[in-house]
Amino acid sequence: MDISTMLAMLGQGFVVTLQIFFLTLLGSLPLGVLVALGRMSRVKPLAWLIRLYISVMRGTPLMLQMFFIYFAPYYLFGMDLSTDSKFNATIVAFIINYAAYFAEIYRSGIQSIPRGQYEAAEVLGYSRVQTFMKIVLPQVIKRILPAMGNEIITLVKDTSLAFAIGVAEMFSTAKALVASQVSMLPFVFAAVFYWVFNFIVEVVLNRIEKKLDYYHD
Repeated sequence: MDISTMLAMLGQGFVVTLQIFFLTLLGSLPLGVLVALGRMSRVKPLAWLIRLYISVMRGTPLMLQMFFIYFAPYYLFGMDLSTDSKFNATIVAFIINYAAYFAEIYRSGIQSIPRGQYEAAEVLGYSRVQTFMKIVLPQVIKRILPAMGNEIITLVKDTSLAFAIGVAEMFSTAKALVASQVSMLPFVFAAVFYWVFNFIVEVVLNRIEKKLDYYHD
C-alpha cells in the first residue's frame, strides 16, 4: 500500500475523530453549565444528586462508561446492537463525562466572583439572569479559559478511546493499518494528525484568550 492511500484512509478516520470532538463539545459545554448550576443549587437533594453524578463520571474510566452505555440497551431491553449504536454510545459517553469535568471548572469560576458584584448588580436593578449574563459570565469565561483549554486538548486525544467499542476513528484505522502493513508508519502519521489538530486548537484558544484581555480582574 502506498503512502497516499494510507493517508487517505487515515483521513477518513480523522473525519470520525472530528465528529466525536465537535459533537462532544456541542453537547458537554452547555450541559456542563446546567450541571454546575445544579451542583450549586440550594435544593439539597438536587445538589447531592449532581455531586454523585460528577463523582461517578470523574471516578470511573471513560472507556468503562462507553462500554456500559453501548451494552446497556442489549442487556436491559434486548435491543440489537449496530454500527450506529457504537457511535451514538461514544457520543453520549463523551458528553456526560466531559460535562462533569466542565461543570466543576464552571463552578470554580462562578464561585470566584466576589459576592459584592452580585450585590452591586442588585442595587442597580439587574435581575439574576442579567447579573449572570452581563457581569458574572464574561469574568468567568476569562478565568476558566486556561482550565477549559486543558480539557479540550485532552478531549482531542481521548477520541482515540472510541476504538475500544469498534468505532472507526483515526486510531482504529491506524491500528488496523499497522497490523495489515506490518509497518509503524500509520502510527507516525496518526501522531502527526493529532499533534497538528491540537496545535490548531491551542492557537484558537490563545486567540480567544487575547481577545478577553480587555477584561482585567
